[in-house]
Amino acid sequence: MDYKQAGVDIEAGYKAVDLMKEHIKKTMRKEVLSDIGGFSGAFSLKRFMSMENPTLVSGTDGVGTKLKMAFLLDIHDTVGIDCVAMCVNDIACSGAEPLFFLDYIACGKNNPNKIADIVKGVSQGCIEAGAALIGGETAEMPGFYPVDEYDLAGFAVGIVDQNKLITGKDVKQGDVIIGIASSGIHSNGYSLVRQAFRMQRSVLDTYYEALGSSLGEALLTPTKIYVNTLRGLKKNKINIKACSHITGGGFYENIPRMLPEGMHGFVRTESYEIPPLFNMLKKDGDIADKVMYNTFNMGIGMAMVVAPEQADKAVSIINELGEKSFILGEIREGTRGITLC
Repeated sequence: MDYKQAGVDIEAGYKAVDLMKEHIKKTMRKEVLSDIGGFSGAFSLKRFMSMENPTLVSGTDGVGTKLKMAFLLDIHDTVGIDCVAMCVNDIACSGAEPLFFLDYIACGKNNPNKIADIVKGVSQGCIEAGAALIGGETAEMPGFYPVDEYDLAGFAVGIVDQNKLITGKDVKQGDVIIGIASSGIHSNGYSLVRQAFRMQRSVLDTYYEALGSSLGEALLTPTKIYVNTLRGLKKNKINIKACSHITGGGFYENIPRMLPEGMHGFVRTESYEIPPLFNMLKKDGDIADKVMYNTFNMGIGMAMVVAPEQADKAVSIINELGEKSFILGEIREGTRGITLC
């Protein structure tokens, strides 16, 4: 009896690492001090010592049951982007610049080509975020996961000068809420999605004119990464007072999270056009409006608060950067929370 007979193929692990390397190299930053394949990743902070009070910001997340879509469609090079996005978007909400990322892949059987595809997506996400992929772990766990399934999670670290942290403390009545369009459902609510749509290849492969793609392609569209958009706003002197990544919990949970006590957000649901995918989801799943806004991003992946005199400029800059943005509503005094009107 050996380890391979027990279900763990060490040689497959070596091959997977070799296949990953070409993708990982593309993410390197000059601050990275370690080589691929070591026991840890080293990252120099010397370049940031000119900050008055350099502050590290971290975030961790996974892709969730959206992975079931990847298994069913046998497409594995996009979920890595989701994994990176879920982490770096969170830390970007604080005003931080992502520095580096680590991933964790747990699988029932190590298929080197599949693992390399996953890491290809992780690397692409890191490139989009400007973060270095400096480490990770692939754990082959037979008997714990089915042989054709895996889980994927990640961890990101960023940096910001403490006096530039986005905290929401300066939000006041009359400030404006701006939303940036999502690329789709992103990576939250897929347990409900999989109940609303029949999870069969014939259904997922059906092309819909309204979507401009098959249903499966639309559902597997990677989470948008907003790091460069937020960076562009700061570069153009837009003071982002508060920022929220619209993830699990939708509008009702995430928008209040960026507000201080005594401030209430009012969002006009007709301020933008809800993408067709969400309307299909609502209809096919017979899902109430309140549940939709309490589960999904409804076409808005990131929301922020700016002063009214900067709102039009902010929208213009976001649009110039290739994203779609909308003035969603405004802030008023009241119990911290949100009203959809």
